[in-house]
Amino acid sequence: MIDLRVARTDPDGFRAALARKGAADRFDLLLAADERWRALLPAVDELRSRQKLKGKPTPEQLAELNRVKDELRAAEERLAIAEAERDGLLARVPNPPHPSAPDGNTDDDAEEIRRWGDPAADGPEHTDVGRFEMERAARLSGARFGYLAGDTALVAMALYRFALDLAGRHGHTPLLPPVLVREEAMYGTGFFPTDRSNIYALEADDLYLTGTSEVALAGFHMSEILEELPLRYAAFSTCFRRESGAAGKDTRGMFRVHQFNKVELFVYCEPARSYEEHDRILSIEEEFVQALGLPYRVVNVAAGDLGDPASKKYDIEAWFPSQQRYREITSTSNTTDFQARRLGVRYRLPEKGVETAHTLNGTAVTDRCLLAILENFAGDVPEVLHAYGAPARVER
Repeated sequence: MIDLRVARTDPDGFRAALARKGAADRFDLLLAADERWRALLPAVDELRSRQKLKGKPTPEQLAELNRVKDELRAAEERLAIAEAERDGLLARVPNPPHPSAPDGNTDDDAEEIRRWGDPAADGPEHTDVGRFEMERAARLSGARFGYLAGDTALVAMALYRFALDLAGRHGHTPLLPPVLVREEAMYGTGFFPTDRSNIYALEADDLYLTGTSEVALAGFHMSEILEELPLRYAAFSTCFRRESGAAGKDTRGMFRVHQFNKVELFVYCEPARSYEEHDRILSIEEEFVQALGLPYRVVNVAAGDLGDPASKKYDIEAWFPSQQRYREITSTSNTTDFQARRLGVRYRLPEKGVETAHTLNGTAVTDRCLLAILENFAGDVPEVLHAYGAPARVER
């Protein structure tokens, strides 16, 4: 969540920034609720102070104390209602975008940073090259599920292992995290309340299937005071998304499915270093995609297209010959103190006390990278993956 104390000191600056995410109205509602809450505080404090007496009270004083007690109970109820209203609105105000995020709210508004590689003029669709058992998966689980089979599965496993290996060389500790988490973890990372419709829920157990291991990585140190920074992690997990807002989009093949695998990068760092870390994560992602030889471009995502937690986000979009366009295969976001404040992740400074950390996340690889390989190389497998058990060529 945003730092409300800072927002009070610069409401105009926050409002202008949040307007770029379409959230200025939410911010104004929050400020109004916060003002109502603060207006009730003096009366509550004054009533609490009147409960303190020295010595044995007289009958008159006892009667006054009882009256004050009743008034205080009513005032505290009003304060609690105001606080709940304020906190509910605070949960819905996103992280303000960084000034360098371009204006706009669609993919077309993203700013292209650079390109690498030569896009192919044409190529097969991934389902014509790899082995994906879509019909069998549909009978088992429904639409938008698929089996990866044979050589296709081996290439996928090699991609995950290569991504973890590369992340390890850059100082990221590997983790295999839980994929079922409690509501406070979903709230803490900013997926709740706004993205609840895309999350699978196990209501009987009060648990949720994560759409990214970012949730587990952000929650790894929740409610802790860290003694050293930066801390860098990389996690492999299976991810689940309902894709409730993507009806009719990318229905062919394995491009947009309900279940997929992913290696996620995550960093806890000091605030002054978070944008430096953001560029570092992007460089790891580019190193990975370049090692595979995939043509791609890097874009700076528009402010209105950012998720609630993100202050700034870069996407790497690989070239997909069958679609004749670039499509996202990785992203990296700087969430500044937004997630850490919700999760209670702080760090200790020797001379300044305790402050809120910054967190960043980035995708090392998802199954979409496999699809890009199949389409760009028509079945040939990048040499870097051979050492991780991938065949030289995918056979169906």
